Amino acid sequence: MTAPNDQDLAIIAKQLGREPRGVLAVAYRTPDGIPAVVKTAPRLPDGTPFPTLYYLTDPRLTAEASRQESAGVMREMTERLSGDQELAAAYRAAHESYLAERNEIESLGTDFTGGGMPERVKCLHVLIAHALAKGPGVNPFGDEAVALAADNGLRGTAIPADWPKYERTGIDEAEHRA
Repeated sequence: MTAPNDQDLAIIAKQLGREPRGVLAVAYRTPDGIPAVVKTAPRLPDGTPFPTLYYLTDPRLTAEASRQESAGVMREMTERLSGDQELAAAYRAAHESYLAERNEIESLGTDFTGGGMPERVKCLHVLIAHALAKGPGVNPFGDEAVALAADNGLRGTAIPADWPKYERTGIDEAEHRA
């Protein structure tokens, strides 16, 4: 993670189509160095609570997250939570890690983190941002969504070339590339 400079903030503003708010750091850069995930303050400058610690800014990644959401990836991930205790425990650990990191900056007095963690999968944008910011092995569903994005043409451009490949987990992989 790096502190954002003026050039980073200008790129992020262009990506978002508005001025960024509460940016503490660039949490992930694409392989070509472009900011793609920002770490945000738990409260925006006007005092509004903002529980989303990691925020996806790269348009390629946000479009891919939306595509996966519309393809039903979130529903299938949520269904797997009830039948796989190991997966549910790893997802809960991702939630607890996210919450602890945000609370180190400022507690919002809530255990809401984002993305639906830890009971369901609600927003792949949050989970992809978390996975890219922290790297593989922290958020299992974020890791899967990033791997799917990599396999959908973003490997080596918006996603590191060495990101772990998507592994079949009972989901029809081809369906999510449609």
